[in-house]
Amino acid sequence: MVAAMMGFAVEDALFKAATAGVSPGLGTLSFGLLGLTIYAALVRRAGLPVWTRGYLGKTMLVRSGFEVMGRLFFALALAYAPLSVTSAILQAAPLVVTLGAALFLAEPVGPRRWIAMGVGFGGVLLILRPGLDGVAPSAIFALLGMIGFAARDLATRASPPEISATQLGIPGFATVTLAGAVILIAEGGWPDPPDVRAAGLLCATALCGVTAYFALTLAMRTGEVSVVAPFRYARLLAALILAFVVFGERPDWPTLAGAALIVGSGLYTLWRARRTSGQMAPGAVDAAVARKDSTP
Repeated sequence: MVAAMMGFAVEDALFKAATAGVSPGLGTLSFGLLGLTIYAALVRRAGLPVWTRGYLGKTMLVRSGFEVMGRLFFALALAYAPLSVTSAILQAAPLVVTLGAALFLAEPVGPRRWIAMGVGFGGVLLILRPGLDGVAPSAIFALLGMIGFAARDLATRASPPEISATQLGIPGFATVTLAGAVILIAEGGWPDPPDVRAAGLLCATALCGVTAYFALTLAMRTGEVSVVAPFRYARLLAALILAFVVFGERPDWPTLAGAALIVGSGLYTLWRARRTSGQMAPGAVDAAVARKDSTP
């Protein structure tokens, strides 16, 4: 899990660096096509079909729709917002997943976890700091991207079991490609092709993304979810270090305090969920853990 989070943090940093020499739309489109090509080769190597009608199921279409939303706005946030702010807001996704599970999947959530979620969302507001001048559009991109990813994770819980984790990468990167096309249309016109540096960074981005995804899948399917899930927050630490070293960012104290509130409330929510699951019957514990197994 730690290796996966480090990989995703490096992926974000590489993409942000690449968008300095290529438009966000073309960068996202290129990243999606590269990832789709790699996953298609991996699926074929595993002897599985690249295309299956299961991709067109209602749940998968809903998942793909939210994936497009998440990828589109997260790519814009990486291009225009500080990496530290984008990564900090992204850490609120597990809290939104818990909220959505309680509201839409009827999963039990006690008052302590409701309070913890309120504290975490307070941390998001501390980072956004809405005021008379409103909120920076780049920060809104990060917020909308986080909501899209959280909704995607909720839909992933109900994804057809016959679609393997490797096959899920096909519609996943297809939606990245679609998100890139949408951004390109919004940008207007066809941008200049990436230079050698940007093309190399985009290739490295795709390789990091695919490798990190496999590490995450391995962690989620071979370890107890309630044990490995808290290590997701290693992504924020890696992102803060990369933001400081590579991009020279210096997050202010409100941003760091908001990130601490988000991480602290998320860890407490996971701890309470594990403790509550431990009081269930063994079969119920297995079912609760299985519902938490989702893709990045």
